[in-house]
Amino acid sequence: MSTVITTSTKVKKKIVVKKISDLWIHIIMTIVSCMCILPFILIFIISISDEKMVDIQGYSFFPLKFSSAAYTYLFNDSSAIVRAYGITIFVTIVGTTVSLLIGSMLAYVISRKDFPLKNILAFYVFFTMLFNGGLVPWFLVYSHILNLNDSFLALIVPNLLLSGFNVLIMRSFFSNNVEVSLIEAAYLDGAGEFRIFLKIVLPLSLPVLATIGLFTTLSYWNDWFNSLIFMNNNKNISLQYLMTKALMNIQFLKTSQNATTEMGRIASEMPSETVRMAMAIVGVGPILLAYPFFQKYFIRGLTIGSVKG
Repeated sequence: MSTVITTSTKVKKKIVVKKISDLWIHIIMTIVSCMCILPFILIFIISISDEKMVDIQGYSFFPLKFSSAAYTYLFNDSSAIVRAYGITIFVTIVGTTVSLLIGSMLAYVISRKDFPLKNILAFYVFFTMLFNGGLVPWFLVYSHILNLNDSFLALIVPNLLLSGFNVLIMRSFFSNNVEVSLIEAAYLDGAGEFRIFLKIVLPLSLPVLATIGLFTTLSYWNDWFNSLIFMNNNKNISLQYLMTKALMNIQFLKTSQNATTEMGRIASEMPSETVRMAMAIVGVGPILLAYPFFQKYFIRGLTIGSVKG
């Protein structure tokens, strides 16, 4: 009887300890979450604050005066913003989809132990992570040989379409989680290579595809360098480059030595710091909305097994 009571007491103590530990974990995670959210709130508050008050008061959660001048300046030419949004969304969706398809196909090939050239291809992928031809040859190849200037391919292909690091991550996932017995069973059922890849390998690889997909999406969404280098027509530039140009124009007007008195007065009244924060809000919004769709795959993790023992 005493043994049963002792065991029951130990079980109750373990339950209490677990509840206390869970409570502390929730408290810590709540604090961490607030620390991650507060910067976005501060950025938004600054973006709707008066520029002069920001210069006087500095960054504050409680500004003395609110103003929509930053958003008025950004959306002064709303058609350009809408067009840049459309181009960026199109490039991000197409680029991420094609990048995942090409990268996963290459990673799957070099992950197959029965493929004789897997080591040579893997070394080639790794070599591209260490060395490159330099900026000038890179530009000459895309602009003069491939002639990608002023085309959507210039926003999709250079630097972003295929990453050796992402390929090696997917190769490791395929090697550790796609069992050879599963592929052999598909062969016995009459499935070909493409069918095995599309119907078996990809569905089992959703965690790593979601992870790499999010990284690639962020790269495409935040890219402005390709627009700067390859786009001569301002109608085909990305959102990030459009906002960068707006900020550079403001800084140029404020620092120009040749500005007239009237021009200098107008430039001095233009918002700069609040525009910078408004640009951050406008640029980061769609990515924040897209993240929940990837979240469930992050929860599953990158080490999920394909065959249960």
